[in-house]
Amino acid sequence: MGFAAPLPILNGCPAISGRESELLKKVNQVTDHWKESTNINFDQLKSGYACALHMHQPTIPAGNEGELISHLQHMFNHSEEGDNHNAEPFAQCYKRLADIIPGLIKEGCNPRIMLDYSGNLLWGVNQMGRTDITESLKFLACDSQMQNHVEWLGTFWSHAVAPSTPIPDLKLQISAWQHQFAHLFGTEALQRVKGFSPPEMHLPNHPDTLYEFIKALKECGYKWVLVQEHSVENLNGTPLNHEQKYIPNQLIAKNSLGDTIKITALIKTQGSDTKLVGQMQPFYEAQGLGRQEINNIKIPSLVSQIADGENGGVMMNEFPEAYLQANRRNRDNGESVMAVNGSEYLEMIAAAGIHESNFPTIQGVHQHRIWNAMGDDLGRQALSSAIASLKSSDTGFNIEGASWTNNLSWVEGYENILEPINQLSAQFHKRFDEQVSNSPEITQTEHYQQALVHLLLSETSCFRYWGQGTWTDYAREIHRRGEFLLDEPSTAI
Repeated sequence: MGFAAPLPILNGCPAISGRESELLKKVNQVTDHWKESTNINFDQLKSGYACALHMHQPTIPAGNEGELISHLQHMFNHSEEGDNHNAEPFAQCYKRLADIIPGLIKEGCNPRIMLDYSGNLLWGVNQMGRTDITESLKFLACDSQMQNHVEWLGTFWSHAVAPSTPIPDLKLQISAWQHQFAHLFGTEALQRVKGFSPPEMHLPNHPDTLYEFIKALKECGYKWVLVQEHSVENLNGTPLNHEQKYIPNQLIAKNSLGDTIKITALIKTQGSDTKLVGQMQPFYEAQGLGRQEINNIKIPSLVSQIADGENGGVMMNEFPEAYLQANRRNRDNGESVMAVNGSEYLEMIAAAGIHESNFPTIQGVHQHRIWNAMGDDLGRQALSSAIASLKSSDTGFNIEGASWTNNLSWVEGYENILEPINQLSAQFHKRFDEQVSNSPEITQTEHYQQALVHLLLSETSCFRYWGQGTWTDYAREIHRRGEFLLDEPSTAI
């Protein structure tokens, strides 16, 4: 596959940096949006279900002259290839809730949905001039009535998977998404985004990476994170018990130096994600659950689930009717089982007297074995030695994290991509960190922003999800352009 020489980014840089101080101040302000706005009767609620839809299209160097374009645009440009004829159905999926939810409200229903849109997708539909999509999303993010029914979740800007993302770039990915969201929908809408959805539900289990991941989330104003059931364990190394999956947990991360940090976690249960959400299985599962007691207070159980919002026939074709049907049954069957969003649920139980310190405490999977192997030793060398010993004695042990695609390694077989990512990251931070520290306004310059775009794009999970070939070629080309930008003096860009 041949590519043109490095080119300026099509239609200019996305809005992913330059407002760091302003946005951090905004997202760290205390808000109780859901506590003040919820119309759910907490006393009557025995169980709830929280469904999230994940939407993503990668950015690829596949325009007419190798420009960076959305993969959705590429699908339109090559509709005769593979499943690309689904481009417009996908586009409709990105906007359809702006029609579905108001319609349900008019029917007397009380719908809820959580939305997780990658920064790539938000930028891509804007690049394409699809104002029908961006205006629909703005309605869902900003309309005063929609704010009571729709919760947006933060994520990494370029759909990177956390365990194989260089640690210094975790916060860059988080901040870039916040910039993109605020640019499109405003800082007031961003301030309401308190939950985080890791791409591929991929949670780091390396102690230092998990610590830095949670630290970055909390610094960026996030209050909770959605995690996959089998990506965590109890502190004694046992899996989560049945009841524990339906209440909040407190995810604790301890690094190799012994420092600890915590964040609330809602548990996404295992299963076929698209089928579960596409057919609204969480609604039916919630009907079989009741209240649980925490700290002598009974709270509703919560079924949490997420799926791709557009991918596959179930989500494209079956989800809308299943979603309508579940909400209508909620309306007709009383208020004992209802749809509820993640932050709404957490604020309701907080108002009832449940503090995060009352939640069961969990950690990244395999960490119990790591701490046992380390004993009383601390430090990176002790951690590395413990991990090496565990790997040599157990081929099933790994610190690649865990995700909803556990049959796929995001590391093994991709050394040709991961090493360049690490090199590009080191080059970026060597070039800019001191400059940003001395002059924060440099993050507003085109040179910095173009270099940042290429760094973040090189970490996109899609370049590994689809295996070696065209997609890894895309990654190498983005890396090549990133190196070019970082080698050039700023005056040349």
